[in-house]
Amino acid sequence: MFDNEDDDNGEKFLKEDLEQFESYLKGVQIGFMDSDRIEAIVDHYLINGNFSKAKVAADFALTNFSYNHIFHLRKAQALGGLGKLNEALAITDSIENFGMLSFEYFLTKASLFSQLRDAKNAIKNYNLAIEASGDEDIDDIYLDIAMEYQNLGNFNEAIGILKTALTVNSENEGALYEIAFCYDQLGDYNLAIECYTQFIDENPYSFTAWYNLGNAYSKIENFEKAIWAYDYSILINSNFGPAHFNLANAYLSKEKFYKAIEHFNECMRIDGDDATAYCYIGECYEQLNELELSKHHYKRSLELAPMFSEAWLGLGIIEDLEGNTNEAIILIEKALEFDPNNAGIMHVLAGAFEKIDENDRAVELYKKSLEINPNDEECLSDYIELLTETSPQNAFSVLKEFMDEHQSNKISSILEVNLFWLLGQKAEALQLFSKCIQENGTKAKSIFEINPNLLDDQDFLDISQD
Repeated sequence: MFDNEDDDNGEKFLKEDLEQFESYLKGVQIGFMDSDRIEAIVDHYLINGNFSKAKVAADFALTNFSYNHIFHLRKAQALGGLGKLNEALAITDSIENFGMLSFEYFLTKASLFSQLRDAKNAIKNYNLAIEASGDEDIDDIYLDIAMEYQNLGNFNEAIGILKTALTVNSENEGALYEIAFCYDQLGDYNLAIECYTQFIDENPYSFTAWYNLGNAYSKIENFEKAIWAYDYSILINSNFGPAHFNLANAYLSKEKFYKAIEHFNECMRIDGDDATAYCYIGECYEQLNELELSKHHYKRSLELAPMFSEAWLGLGIIEDLEGNTNEAIILIEKALEFDPNNAGIMHVLAGAFEKIDENDRAVELYKKSLEINPNDEECLSDYIELLTETSPQNAFSVLKEFMDEHQSNKISSILEVNLFWLLGQKAEALQLFSKCIQENGTKAKSIFEINPNLLDDQDFLDISQD
């Protein structure tokens, strides 16, 4: 009861003191104010981000309490908030002469160095703050140190620090998310899975850890495991919208469209209408051939985000599926207008122009798409197929030129096999096909989808069965 009364009285006195100080800022003289009261005023302004007034209040305090290092520190914090970082650091250096180097002092100095992008000095002072800490929670300081290591590009060191943060406070969600970010940067999702699995063994009710485990599985396209992990996250916290959203994406990847729709809708029930969720529901209905429902959801997406290229693309695809290719092109071009460097949109638009026999425009778009994403196997296949219809020899020349510049598109050698065969160079086709089978049998057998006539060629069938 008395604590509450003290709190109420403190708020009353602070309000009165703030009114008095605001008058001072307008030129009204005020008398002596004890250090605790002026410190409360400075802290109030700092907490509320009013750094200009915090600096004036700190200067006012220093006229009467110049020996009190806390007001020098508060002035440095205010200057830091105002972006006057070197001036703030000069004040912290002067405080060092007082010999009063507290936890808050090191934390302030670390923050200033961090703003100056001097990660090494920031890390040094964060570590000194940890050494000087008493009862303070230090897991967030470890998180700050990890962020500095990230700024240095040292993601392995950052992961080690983040794991330390989690030993201090296993509920530090920021640390869990930053570990995921670091593993993303390293591209090592298997280690991420190992890390989260170990964490879950000791903290099985961390819905955030289960969620991040699901994300790691999604990155390696193990969607069954991703669904399993997201399900546990939702079981622990059924109102965690991001888990429903990513679970829906995993179901979409597994072509379980009704389950995907269910969880996209659940995500929006929790977090409100979302343009991306509506767009992906539209894609689900598109795959289910429920074209009117698909169109409705794409339009709903655009009501929320009129410049959302994926929704414009979706509407264009629906128009094309309904036989309205010219109308589709207008919509797909709108999508490209909002995302002009999107190779996938260029690929779809190329296919639409090909449908209406505007092959020059189609060729131009296929080329642009492949310039942006030379590893797109489907785009390369469609481009070479279009060229092959008019001149297999020209298609072969274009493919060879492409292969000279880009070694990593895995379908290129299979397309070359087909063109050798079409040009009557069967021996070369069989020799290359045999090599493709040895390198990747599953990929090599896609030749029979590219050219079904080869199913009647016993030599090709024999090699494919070796």
